[in-house]
Amino acid sequence: MSLEELKQKKILVLGFGKEGKDSYLALRKLFPKKILAIADKLEFKKLPEKTQKLLKFDKKLKLYFGKDYLKSLKNYDLIIKTPGIPFKIIKPFLKKGTKVTSQTEIFFENCPGIIVGITGTKGKGTTCCLIYQILKRGGLKAHLIGNIGKPVFQALLKAKKNDIFVYELSSHQLQNLKKSPQVAVFLNLWPAHLDYYKNFQEYKKAKENITRYQRENNFFIYNAQQKELKEIAKISKAKKIPLKNYSQILKKIGIKKLLLKGKVNLLNIAAAIKVGEIFKIPEEKIKKAIEEFKPLPHRLEFVGKYKGIEFYNDSLATVPQATEFALESLGNRVKTLILGGFDRGGIDFSFLAKKILKSDIKTLIFLSPGTGEKIWQKIIDLKKKNLPKAFFVSSMREAVKEAYQQTKRGEICLLSPASPSFNLFRDYRERGNLFKKFVKYYGSKSK
Repeated sequence: MSLEELKQKKILVLGFGKEGKDSYLALRKLFPKKILAIADKLEFKKLPEKTQKLLKFDKKLKLYFGKDYLKSLKNYDLIIKTPGIPFKIIKPFLKKGTKVTSQTEIFFENCPGIIVGITGTKGKGTTCCLIYQILKRGGLKAHLIGNIGKPVFQALLKAKKNDIFVYELSSHQLQNLKKSPQVAVFLNLWPAHLDYYKNFQEYKKAKENITRYQRENNFFIYNAQQKELKEIAKISKAKKIPLKNYSQILKKIGIKKLLLKGKVNLLNIAAAIKVGEIFKIPEEKIKKAIEEFKPLPHRLEFVGKYKGIEFYNDSLATVPQATEFALESLGNRVKTLILGGFDRGGIDFSFLAKKILKSDIKTLIFLSPGTGEKIWQKIIDLKKKNLPKAFFVSSMREAVKEAYQQTKRGEICLLSPASPSFNLFRDYRERGNLFKKFVKYYGSKSK
């Protein structure tokens, strides 16, 4: 849908988080005199005071906040939906002929520049930031947008033909797209968001849109070590760049030192190198950008050494495979593992349980209730004797306090939950920040 077509529609912005607010502000810039609407299940009085004043000041704005917010949808013929709201929830409230779209869809339909889209169950944020740094160092007009960067709608209003947009794309953002990025990167695919999708196949189908509509002169960079991604590559019309031997790709341009830890980051770096090559960035500039790149927060982040114990924050590990990679990366000095979280159902923890039993972990601290009970049961089913100690706690304060009591000097304590955060925390950021807060708090207290 073109920006001109938007002008003719009765528009409602559904969901007023970061993305919804950006949609509203961009629409107001485009159409200063048009009547717009916003709907969200949050009570209006719970919005920040500054936001309340902003919305009240707009006399051409209709607000639908609170539990009955979906009843307003029948009055509008275009809904700009926040990705996190499942279509199945809003479907019963739509009138016939109503179009549901998203920021991502509008951006893809109207962007005059080049889009570099990155998806995968894990590693998207790090790869996006690596690509962005490489392109900037190469002197290109690059912009970091989406979940990891700036909101996209207002960026679209300023977009020019020579702009390159590095766009982190979740399955939710990809789900209804009918256009793919000119350069697409697909890192990995594991079961996730199974409370949102009917099954893994539906999740996979949403992810496939990153390459489904690519053309012959586009590029598709993908992890060729994963069977599912090799299958997806078959539907792509783009020039295919398979990633197989990640270390060899790094070695080719002479990368020797890395601030990024873990084998999993070799894939992210290899993908970023290939994007740099597509845009003809000199090898020396690619090398420098990668060697100077610092890990992002909540991704195997080194918190510090306190009372002789090394603490790592891997709060973004929301699937078991991410925790398995974290254990591989840090090795046998991990003696205490904090894990467990929101139970979305349908996730198999068998391989993680085996990984834990093969490791030298002595203490497991589960954030409960949630998946911790399932993980522990898998471990018990595999082995009856000589098990790690297990503790079940209901707060991050308790978890970190217990970690200090159980972990010895010279050992590593790792937060890598293998699960989403929503059982006890607002999101993975709050979970990770609380971990860091209490690590430093108890680390500063005398015994």
